[in-house]
Amino acid sequence: MNDLAADELTCVWSVAAHLGEGPFWSASARALWFVDIKQRQVHCFHPATALQESWNAPDQPGFVLPMQGDTLVVGMPRRLCRFDPVDGSFTDLVAVESNLPRNRLNDGFVDAAGRLWFGSMDDAEEAPTGALYRWDGSGAPLRQDDGIIITNGPATSPDGTVLYHTDTLERTVYAFDLGSNGMLANKRVFVRIEDEAGYPDGMAVDADGRVWIALFGGWGIRCYAPSGKLLRFVRFPCANVTKLTFGDDDLRTIYATTARKGLDDAARLAQPLAGGLFAFRSDRPGLPQAEVAHG
Repeated sequence: MNDLAADELTCVWSVAAHLGEGPFWSASARALWFVDIKQRQVHCFHPATALQESWNAPDQPGFVLPMQGDTLVVGMPRRLCRFDPVDGSFTDLVAVESNLPRNRLNDGFVDAAGRLWFGSMDDAEEAPTGALYRWDGSGAPLRQDDGIIITNGPATSPDGTVLYHTDTLERTVYAFDLGSNGMLANKRVFVRIEDEAGYPDGMAVDADGRVWIALFGGWGIRCYAPSGKLLRFVRFPCANVTKLTFGDDDLRTIYATTARKGLDDAARLAQPLAGGLFAFRSDRPGLPQAEVAHG
C-alpha cells in the first residue's frame, strides 16, 4: 500500500470549520467551494490568489454544487435552495422531507447526466430516518434508498454505471448498478471499514475508477480499487476528514474538508489544523464536475 508522505499534504485555509463538508471544484471560476454545516456558512477558496470568501446561510447547508445558469444549489434542512453568490441570496427550489423536522440534508453529487444525488439524515444522529434521493432538476426528488441514520458520499464510476453511497454509522459503502434512466439496482457491499479506522464519510472517484473515501475519526483518506482492494492511505494531522474533490486545471489536486466537531478542548489543542481545508497531489486526475440540469 502506497502511503503519502506527511510533507506532501498542505493546509491551504485554516478556516476552523466546525463541520466542513461538500467541496467541489469550479473550473470556470478556478475556485474550490465547500460548506461549514454547523456554522451555517458557504465558503469559496481561490488557489491562484489565496482569496477566501464566505457567505452566511439561513440554515445548515449540507452541500453546495453547481447548477446551469451560473448559480449553485445548496441542500438545506427540508429543501433544496438556489444560491446566488453575487448577492448572497438563497431561494427555495423544492421541498424535501417536510414531514421530518428532525432531519437535514447531508452530502450531494451531480452525475454526468446532470442529476443531483443527495442524502438526508437525522440531525441528532440517532434515528434511521435518512434516505438517498435523486433530483432530475424539476419536480419532486425521488427516494432511492432509506433506513439510514447518516447518509454520505454519493459518487459514480467513470462510465456512469455504478453509484456508490455510504451508510456512515454502519461503516459500510454500498455500490448500486445505475441505469441510463437513473434507476438503481443490485445493492451490494463495496467495502466495510473496520472499527479502528473511523467512519466512512464523503468520497470522490478518479478517472481510473478508484474510490477515495474520507474517514471521520480515521485521520485520513483511503483509496480503493474498483474491486474494493485497499491501495493507499493519506494520513492527515487531524482526526475528522469529511470529504474530498479533485481540482485545479489538471484535476490532479485533491482538496479535502475536515471538522472540529466532536473534539474536546484537549483534542483541539493537539489538532490545531482541525477544520481546515487541505490539499495534496494525485498521480491521476479526477472526473470533471457536472452541473445540475435544472429544468
